[in-house]
Amino acid sequence: MDSLAREAVVPRLRGRFGRDYRYLETTPSTQLLLGPEAPEGAVVAAGEQTEGRGRLGRRWLAPPGTSLLFSIQLRPPVAGERLPELTGVAALACAEAIEGATGAAPELKFPNDLLLRGLKVAGVLAEARESRVVLGIGINVNIPQEELPQEVDVPATSLLVETGRELDRAELLVELLERLERRYDAWVTA
Repeated sequence: MDSLAREAVVPRLRGRFGRDYRYLETTPSTQLLLGPEAPEGAVVAAGEQTEGRGRLGRRWLAPPGTSLLFSIQLRPPVAGERLPELTGVAALACAEAIEGATGAAPELKFPNDLLLRGLKVAGVLAEARESRVVLGIGINVNIPQEELPQEVDVPATSLLVETGRELDRAELLVELLERLERRYDAWVTA
C-alpha cells in the first residue's frame, strides 16, 4: 500500500531529517503547519493540499494520494544572504532522489523547478521566517496522464507517466530526506 502515514515513513528513515513527522490526509498547505517551535528536520506531509502553491504564488495542483507533498523545517546557521542558495540545494537533492528511484534524471529549471523531457515533475519553495526556513517540495509521483493539471504555466508530467510504473511515495520521501540532509550539511559547512 502506497502511504505517507507515519508508520510507513519513520521506520525507514536513514538520517535525522523526518524524525519529527506528521501526516495529514488533507490540508490547505504543509508550509503553514511548521511553526517556530518545530525542531530542525521536522516534516509535515499531506496526501492532498487544497491551497498548495509554488513560486510567485502559483497554484500547485495534484489529485489526492498521488503526489509527494511535504515541508521541512530548517535552521541553517548561515548568513542571511546565503539563504536563497537553499532552493538550489534542495532542488539538487530532489533530482538525485528522483534519479535514484526511477533512473530518470530531471533537469533543473532555475530557480526551483525540476523537468523531465521539458515537463514539470517537481517544484521547491523555500520561505525564510524568523531565523528558520520552511522548505516545501512537491513531486508529481503517481498521477496518470489524464489527471495531470492542464491550466498551468509549464506543462506537467509525473513519475508514473515517465516510467510506466507506480512508485512508493514513502520510499521516495525517505530517499529525498537522506539526500537533502547530506547536501544541506555540506552546504552549511561550505
